[in-house]
Amino acid sequence: MDKQADQKLTIGRIASQADVGIDTIRFYERRGLLPAPSRTTSGYRIYVPETVGRLNFIRRAKTVGFSLQEISTLLELQDTGGAKAEVKTITQRKLEHIDAKIDALKRMRDVLHTLNQDCSGKGDIGGCPIIEALSEDPNDTSESHHE
Repeated sequence: MDKQADQKLTIGRIASQADVGIDTIRFYERRGLLPAPSRTTSGYRIYVPETVGRLNFIRRAKTVGFSLQEISTLLELQDTGGAKAEVKTITQRKLEHIDAKIDALKRMRDVLHTLNQDCSGKGDIGGCPIIEALSEDPNDTSESHHE
């Protein structure tokens, strides 16, 4: 068997080594996150070993909350020797976005906690404070609505 054939990194091997699906690799290629691989004469994709590291980078970046667009920018900065300040700015914006989401989730939790405490959980649904709160029109400021 040809030793060089064993060295070829097909899409299946790359997917296995990076622990991602083949469709994920194809998707990342279409999005420009992965460079286009070379192809055999029969059309099979052949990847360089560095593709596994790039896929791992993408997965870790997604895990900490970066969007594919942000990941694309980070990869471009990495590929072109961009400035650390740009990476820090992207990360700072992501942190601010996450903090805003956490604040919104805390407000939701507080409202649901209060509604849950206000409901006895007994009897029929009539007068259920949770249902009433969810049924209220937040734009209705008429007095008759609140009587």
